[in-house]
Amino acid sequence: MALNNALANLQARVSQCDSLIANAHKVDATGVAFLPQVDRQQITVAAFLNFFVAWESFIEDALTNLMAGSPTISGTYPTRYVVPASQDAAKTLVIGINRYFDYANHDNVRRIVSMYFQNGYPFEPHLSSISLDLSDLRTMRNASAHITSTTQKALEALAQRIFSTPRAGVDLYSLLTAIDPRSATGGTVYTESRDKMLTAAALIAKG
Repeated sequence: MALNNALANLQARVSQCDSLIANAHKVDATGVAFLPQVDRQQITVAAFLNFFVAWESFIEDALTNLMAGSPTISGTYPTRYVVPASQDAAKTLVIGINRYFDYANHDNVRRIVSMYFQNGYPFEPHLSSISLDLSDLRTMRNASAHITSTTQKALEALAQRIFSTPRAGVDLYSLLTAIDPRSATGGTVYTESRDKMLTAAALIAKG
């Protein structure tokens, strides 16, 4: 089942990201980390980027399979406004006359699903409910790919909004591994983002 496979693939890839981060922070019997700080930082940031790419891949896979006529996991068939002959044809339709479609831009994704499916189902209302989280993820994703004055300012603004205090010079690793004050379970910024994305993906796939 296409949507079941898409969700399972996302969950497996995210689990691998979690494993990378956990292994990077292992310590010996005396509490000394096996890896130096710079390695822990790079592995964590790389794992986060992999997580973000896995989310993008899930959205593309779910969107184009549903466009091509696949049901949700619950067996519901969304009302389609387009009827491509295959998933590959659906991918071409999404790209249109552009060179590619930016699945990292959640505003564009929301526009596409509202154009191709009645009421954007099954992507809506779930994408709208995590719109701010998706914006935050994109800010962190941009910081993971390249640090410029623009991406650094955006990262600092995000950190200030999360922690309610200025965080001048904050780096992505420090942000991802910090305890998120909004968390009810004491999770980090990374784990809170991960859990929200996995929940949204499950709701979308199940329909």
